[in-house]
Amino acid sequence: ILITCNMNERKCVGEAYSLLGEYGDLLYGPEQFSDHEERLSGSEREEDEDDVEAALKKEVGQIRASTEQKLRRFQSVESGANNVVFIRTRGIEPENLVHHILKDMHATKKKKTRVILRMLPISGTCKAFMEDMKKYTETFFEPWFKAPNKSTFQIVYKARNNSHMSREEVIKELAGIVGSLNPENKVDLNNPQYTIVVEIIKNVCCLSVVKDYVLFRKYNLQEVVKSNKDDTQKNPSSLTEDQNSKIVKPETEEKSSKEVKQENR
Repeated sequence: ILITCNMNERKCVGEAYSLLGEYGDLLYGPEQFSDHEERLSGSEREEDEDDVEAALKKEVGQIRASTEQKLRRFQSVESGANNVVFIRTRGIEPENLVHHILKDMHATKKKKTRVILRMLPISGTCKAFMEDMKKYTETFFEPWFKAPNKSTFQIVYKARNNSHMSREEVIKELAGIVGSLNPENKVDLNNPQYTIVVEIIKNVCCLSVVKDYVLFRKYNLQEVVKSNKDDTQKNPSSLTEDQNSKIVKPETEEKSSKEVKQENR
C-alpha cells in the first residue's frame, strides 16, 4: 500500500498502522502472533540461571522477535521518495482493504487521519522500463480486461525520482495492451469502471487497478470525508444557474434604478 503525506513521514507511518490495523481486524480478524513472546516469558521465570546464560537467552529472544516483526500483517519499508510511505502487507488483498476504508469514510464523513493524504493499493511491481512494463502488464491486466471481461477505464500516472520514463508513452502503451486484451474495453475519463494506477519510484513501477477512483476523490483520505456543502463553499462555480441568476439580479436592478435617476435629473 503506497501512502503519500505532507512532510511528517514518521507520523504518517503511525497513522497508517492504526488505520490499517483497525480495518484489517474488521475484515480479516485479529492478527495472529506466534508464541515467541510466551517462550520469552518462560525463560524470564527461570531466576536461578546465571547472568551470562540469561543474557544469551534474552539476545536470542530479541532476534526471534525481530524475525517475527518482518512477518507482521503490515510492515513499513523504505519507499525511495520523500513524503511517500510504503506499507508491505501479508495475507490480505490491498485493493479490497483500501476500498473498504474509503467506502466507510465516504459514507460516514468521519475524518480519521491528519497527515495521510492518499492511500493507494499496489497489486504488482516490475522494473520501470517500457519493455518490462509491457511484458508484465500483458498478464497483470487479464483479470479485469481480458475477454469476455470488458470495462471502461482510465490511466493515471505519477513518477518520482525518475526522469527516463515518458508519461505519454507509458499511457499510450498500456492503453494499447488493455485494448488488445479485448477491443470492447473503452477509455472513459469522467466516470470509468476501473482506474489503472501507475506509480513510478526510481526504477520501480507500482501498479494497481482500482474501483471508484473518481467517487473517492482520487483515493484521497482528506477529500473523501468532505461533504458536498464544503465543495460548494470552496468552489463557487458549482452553484446552479438559478442560484447565479438570483445573485446577479439585485445588482442589475440597482444599476438600472441609478440610470433612471440620472435620466430624470
